[in-house]
Amino acid sequence: MITKMTRYDFIMLAEQGEAFIQDISALGLVDITRSSKPVDETSIALLAEADRLKERITLLKNKRYEGDSTYAALAEKVKEAKKDYEQCEPWGAFDKEKLELIFGGRLRYYLCDKKKFQEEWALAVCQDDGKNVWFVSEEEVAAPAKSVVAPKFGLQQAQAALDTAQKALQDREEALNAEDIAALEACYQEKMRALDTYLAGAAAENAVEDKLCIYTGFAPLAQQQALCESFEKMDVLYLATEAKLEDNPPIHLKNNSFVKQFEPLTEMYGVPVYNEFDPTVFLSIFFLLFFAMCMGDAGYGIILIIAGLLMKGKEGGLAKMHGLITTLGIGTTLVGFFMGGFFGINLAEQSWVPDALKSVMLTGEVTVIGRPFALQMIIALGIGVFHLCLAFIVKTVYAIKKNGLKNSLSTLGWTLLIVGSVLVFAAGMLFNLSEEAIKWTIIAIAGISALGIYVFNTWGRNPLVNIGSGLWDTYSMASGLMGDVLSYIRLYALGLSGGMLGSTFNQLAGTVKDCGIPGLDWAGFILIALLGHVLNIAMSCLGAFVHPLRLNFVEFFKNSDYEGRGNKYKPLKK
Repeated sequence: MITKMTRYDFIMLAEQGEAFIQDISALGLVDITRSSKPVDETSIALLAEADRLKERITLLKNKRYEGDSTYAALAEKVKEAKKDYEQCEPWGAFDKEKLELIFGGRLRYYLCDKKKFQEEWALAVCQDDGKNVWFVSEEEVAAPAKSVVAPKFGLQQAQAALDTAQKALQDREEALNAEDIAALEACYQEKMRALDTYLAGAAAENAVEDKLCIYTGFAPLAQQQALCESFEKMDVLYLATEAKLEDNPPIHLKNNSFVKQFEPLTEMYGVPVYNEFDPTVFLSIFFLLFFAMCMGDAGYGIILIIAGLLMKGKEGGLAKMHGLITTLGIGTTLVGFFMGGFFGINLAEQSWVPDALKSVMLTGEVTVIGRPFALQMIIALGIGVFHLCLAFIVKTVYAIKKNGLKNSLSTLGWTLLIVGSVLVFAAGMLFNLSEEAIKWTIIAIAGISALGIYVFNTWGRNPLVNIGSGLWDTYSMASGLMGDVLSYIRLYALGLSGGMLGSTFNQLAGTVKDCGIPGLDWAGFILIALLGHVLNIAMSCLGAFVHPLRLNFVEFFKNSDYEGRGNKYKPLKK
């Protein structure tokens, strides 16, 4: 499955580039390409505006309002009001203005330890906290009383002033919080797009000494939130948008653990482009099946399983493919058993093999159209026909997805004709339908298919041109399809040749064992059998790798219209 990607555009001054690359490498998630463009007045203005918007968005998201002058002034007023309140708080709730009015403003303010306080000093006691006494007096009082600065006003007034200042600050904060961050972000993205568009058309010959670094990166959509949080911490200007086909994003394949083993085989041909299908799931099933059929020997499959398990934990060479080798060994063991091969021995002919096991082995001959054929050859051809039909179905599904039904009628017509005919023949043999029913059903399918193939293959074009194009497609299809089907005979031929070669080595080893020369008999038997089967396994593995790969790359990929011209996702990592 092709992972959805996010495109990131980063713009910065040239001197910031290397530090940015180091930060991106530490994340290990972004596939990056780099370019540079000249700096001029237009790009500087757009960059400054985008930077200002980003800074304001960051401040609002973090509940920081340093950039707002009104908020800063109100915050200063709250600070002063708190200072006044703290100064007035020890004096309690006395009426400062009333006292000064009565005594003509000739009041003095003192603080004294309660144990040393004398009541005759005080005109009025304003606050007594059990430890200290705050009082006012008309006369000057000597130590131990300590003269303090008179409060600006009473505690009630100080509280009212503080409440008013805090309310104004809170109202401003709510107004800032209500500011539409989404609108600011949209404006920021618009500025970034404008800058990106402008830089894309900036002429290199106008370059001056300073440069802007432009980085375009791609990462899986699932990582977008985490990456954006990391980019915010880097404090870089960036634009995140959903990747589109025209962006040519790198391809990141996401499959389960079984299918993932076969991704290196897909990469040998080429990863898909962004609007294509991932063929790995089909490749995993059919390459495994074809490999096992070409090997055709359960004993060789056991050897592959052991080899794969021994490679686990090692580095280099084929060791990194140990999981795939083990999987291919398991498939070969199972298919080899049904084909009756075990180290060159035909299990179906052995008396020591129970009849119940022989009955499930796919050996012997079968009569088709009055002639006997090897069952395994018919099975190989049947699997090939199914493989090609699946390729046509996949081709049709993705053609409709990319081009729409109206522009895919030719593809749909060929798929209906080929797959429909195969299904009718299969149903006829399975349910013993009459030849007349099969004939008329196929005629009906051919008639409907012909409309898409010859009349509506290119909508809106001259019908005569469409017919000529359909006839050429018919020639290409007829000449190629039969060859494609016959290509699958190699599945039977390679399995047969490997089994015959293994049997030949067994016969040679048996002949030496029966020579009657003590010491030479068993030594020769072991040597010939061991070397012979090692050579046969090597040759069989080579053929079982190359030919199934060819059947998938040439027959399936060609008939499913798979191109594989994409770029593999390679995130920058330290």
